[in-house]
Amino acid sequence: MRSASSVSALGGPVPCLIGGEWRKTGARLEVIDPYSEASVSQVAVATPDDVRDAVRAAVAAKPAAAVAGHLRADLLRRVRALVLERSEAIAQSITRETGKPLKDTRAELKRSAETLGFCAEEAIRIEGQHVPLDGSELGAGKLALLLRFPVGVVGAVVPFNAPFNMACHKIGPAIAAGNAVVFKAPPEAPTCIQMLAQAFVDAGAAPGVLNLVHGRADVGEALVRDERVDFISFTGSTRAGLSVKAAAGLRRVTLELGGLGPNIVHADADAAKAGPMCALNGTRLAGQSCVSVQNLFVHQDRLTAFMDPFLQTMKALRLGDPMSPDTDVGPLINRAAAERVEAWVEEARAAGAKVLCGGRRKDAFYEPTALTDVTPDMKVVCQEIFGPVIVVRPYSDLGEVIDWINRSGFGLNCGLFSDSTRTVMRVIRELRCGGIIVNGTSTFRPDQTPYGGVGKSGVGREGPARAVRDMTEERLVVFNY
Repeated sequence: MRSASSVSALGGPVPCLIGGEWRKTGARLEVIDPYSEASVSQVAVATPDDVRDAVRAAVAAKPAAAVAGHLRADLLRRVRALVLERSEAIAQSITRETGKPLKDTRAELKRSAETLGFCAEEAIRIEGQHVPLDGSELGAGKLALLLRFPVGVVGAVVPFNAPFNMACHKIGPAIAAGNAVVFKAPPEAPTCIQMLAQAFVDAGAAPGVLNLVHGRADVGEALVRDERVDFISFTGSTRAGLSVKAAAGLRRVTLELGGLGPNIVHADADAAKAGPMCALNGTRLAGQSCVSVQNLFVHQDRLTAFMDPFLQTMKALRLGDPMSPDTDVGPLINRAAAERVEAWVEEARAAGAKVLCGGRRKDAFYEPTALTDVTPDMKVVCQEIFGPVIVVRPYSDLGEVIDWINRSGFGLNCGLFSDSTRTVMRVIRELRCGGIIVNGTSTFRPDQTPYGGVGKSGVGREGPARAVRDMTEERLVVFNY
């Protein structure tokens, strides 16, 4: 082991951080650049003992994590400053390991700094509640307060598609709330998470307050199953989320899971505005987002006005080297992911779907693709495609669209383009989902807002204020004087 302060001199594989020390294990994972398909880094895979040690370190660090709110806020502000200072190096590491265009990773780092800033503010806003007791004879004359305390140890897991900001959305609120953390990094993007952990170390986080482990799903499973972990925050697929919820038992969880990217362009929408927005937000990050535009419902009356700017934007998107500032769409996370997208599109095409643009793969790249003439049972419609593919579905009856979205079982964000207050209010009342974005797409997410879904899209909400609330527990105190 080496002290955390000396990680920059270690070289070699990205290490785990356990109890304030950087730890290398015997097993290694290669991290492959999706663009060049060359190895760009190695990561030290945590063993079951490493995971147990990380949780043990977090348990021991609970008193250090639960310091006064102003000290937690100061720590997060120092981390934020270091992230801003190191943002270009972090952004480039994300691009090299995930293929995400550099202009998008730079935007992610800007958002991450804002997320950490919001978390710092929430650290000094944790408040309880006075419970009035004079409403009953038993309570009259007594004083009751609900106070909030840290849950203890937070276990967190994120995927590769926005690794740094999602890590900030889990680590930031956990520490703001006074908890210790064990974080399992995505195996495709370990370096940026190590750089975040290093920022916490350099900012003066006490040993064990933040612990970092690496590996595949088995490492995450070992973390989730450890009953010393008091709260689990997970972002990933719906299938994996079900396993996490089952393993958690009575422990509390936040699950941010998949979606089908429903977006509605109604008869009274500004089609010239909606078309380019939908095209860009269905292909950004190569479509690898749980809120990416996927099922795009366009009213028959706006179809012609919508499709021209939509397809023009789709066809103008530039694929290429993600390190180039001119690249709009990079590769998917690996060739296998692109091959899966290709197979789903070809299956839909064989069943009668029409390809309006794109529809071709090269290595890990898949062209921005628009489909129409689909049926509800096609995978590109009823499963999360997680690729740069948008399914255009003309409609005439808004009620049928709402019914389909509700029956899908997924309910994350929905975009709605309409200039009618009556239409907007109808959708708000009838559509069951976590968020409705009016005159914007399903991808819109300011980092200070509550974010999450219902049904197969998850449980609970992220966003600094809501996450801090969830990562604390209430304690009722009654004064009998």
